[in-house]
Amino acid sequence: MSAGVVLRYWAAAKAAAGVAEESFTAGTLAELVDAAGARHGPSLPAVLARCSYLVDEVPVGTRAWASVWLPDGAVVEALPPFAGG
Repeated sequence: MSAGVVLRYWAAAKAAAGVAEESFTAGTLAELVDAAGARHGPSLPAVLARCSYLVDEVPVGTRAWASVWLPDGAVVEALPPFAGG
């Protein structure tokens, strides 16, 4: 079952997508990442592959993306690795 979700991009993901957030229809995190990669240029899929994700502020952690179901109205945040001191 697919749900209407919002994907928010941060840092390098935002730069690669060219937008801060956008809406998708997806049932799982894997479907969402695939749809986002297909919508944008070739650099976004590589960035998304390295991201950590939050679904409604809950970390996905190491769970397989295909096993992370997205409820209707979910907000998913794509967080690329950050460098810092």
